Amino acid sequence: MTAAANLRLHINDDVKAVGAPPAPLRDVRALPARGADHAELLAQLQSLRADDTDWRTGRCFSLVYHASDEHTAFLKEASNAFFCENGLNPMAFKSLKRMEHEVVRMAASLMHGDADVVGTMTSGGTESLLLAMKTYRDLARKTKPWILFPEVVLPATAHVAFDKASHYFGIKIRWAPIGPDLRVDVDAVARLINRNTVMIAGSAPQYPHGVVDPIEALSALAVEKKIPLHVDACVGGFVLPFIEKLGHFVPRWDFRVPGVTSISADLHKYGYTAKGASVILYRNMDYLKHQFFVSTDWPGGIYASPSIPGTRPGGPIAAAWGGLQAMGVDGYCDLTQRALQACDQLKAGVARIDGLKIIGSEHTTIVTWTSSSPDADVYAIADQLEDLGWHVDRQQHPACVHLTVTANHLPIVDAYLADLAKAVAFVKDHPEVKSRGNAAMYGMMAKVPIRAMVKSTVQKVMEQMYGKDGSMDLAAAQGSGPIDTFINRNQEQVMKAFDVIDDVAGSTIARIKRLRGVR
Repeated sequence: MTAAANLRLHINDDVKAVGAPPAPLRDVRALPARGADHAELLAQLQSLRADDTDWRTGRCFSLVYHASDEHTAFLKEASNAFFCENGLNPMAFKSLKRMEHEVVRMAASLMHGDADVVGTMTSGGTESLLLAMKTYRDLARKTKPWILFPEVVLPATAHVAFDKASHYFGIKIRWAPIGPDLRVDVDAVARLINRNTVMIAGSAPQYPHGVVDPIEALSALAVEKKIPLHVDACVGGFVLPFIEKLGHFVPRWDFRVPGVTSISADLHKYGYTAKGASVILYRNMDYLKHQFFVSTDWPGGIYASPSIPGTRPGGPIAAAWGGLQAMGVDGYCDLTQRALQACDQLKAGVARIDGLKIIGSEHTTIVTWTSSSPDADVYAIADQLEDLGWHVDRQQHPACVHLTVTANHLPIVDAYLADLAKAVAFVKDHPEVKSRGNAAMYGMMAKVPIRAMVKSTVQKVMEQMYGKDGSMDLAAAQGSGPIDTFINRNQEQVMKAFDVIDDVAGSTIARIKRLRGVR
């Protein structure tokens, strides 16, 4: 059994075109004895991107948030102006500290924070969530020293970076289920809280389906239990405020909600700034101070750090500071309006395709579609879309496809819907494609009941990609155990068996709910 698990390599998209013809690629294994020609290297960089996702024309619905070529050119200038500066020492580069402070103040104002709200910039949403988990663990160490094994309660749809933080920092996660509306079940959260709980969290919105968790209800619970509440707005932090300004309903999620103690929001997503920029905000310094790291005994001197990295590149800080101001409220409202228009057209178009339906996609600029018919296999459709030149974000539980929609996608909505309809028709006419290629792999991985098997397979993929050959031949990352061998040899039969298990499990759960009077 092999697995790509949505793993892709993405070469830096910020290399400027140099007008040189594609250069033949060399396999670089050692530092050259003599420095290579700049023009030749720049031409090779262009050649390296030949197989990259085509994000400029909107055929990629995540990873890159493009406002306009003019805005991107400005971000590059702003970043290059502080290309060499290092935020490691704010006393040496006071300019970076001032810009970071002003970015934090702009974000806090947008999210209805008062003058006491403080925070830092980070390298992205993952670092922001790592820091939230670390901060509340350390806060508990000071205020609740009896907690030896800290725990947090999170929605099942919370971002995987929380899981990474749990792994890194030794914090146990108690997962709360989601309801039929795909929002976290607050009663379940209440039942999972115990004397070791150091934080609860909600998403605004959650990434898989684009819905905002019931933050106000979580807030009431957090206040009652005297537990911090973190809101992960890494996707929504710089788009939800403008959706609301445009007159659309958005559930309350920010510092207007009294129990919210911190918010993370990515600047490099809907803030349309350069990559490597997010913010984490705290209601006051009583929380933020537990994020800091201070060492006083190192022979190299006293060392203090506000976030995880030591070196903090100046470019993303400068680009965020400039990008926010260059865009302004009017610019963000315009981009948001066009993104919402694209969303509406996508949702209406998907609804017209027999065999598909929209799930979630309620509060923000995320569209998620899934199958409404047994003969419209999601992963097989995804394969067809990739063959037609689209980058596809496959998801599981349930099998569905995620689209993070920006203004850049408005011009290509009709093309996407036409290709999607074509892909669905092909899969219905050729049911055998369900058991081939990526469709079989993703379908099987989503259904394998022993998740350790999936983890082992993805681990092998990572070893293959980052091993001595750096191979992107994911098919070579085969499991070697007896179970893997059996599945590889009997893939189609195993898939059918998993389908039967799914059907039996689904009917059993439905029967239990009926007996309990649960809808």
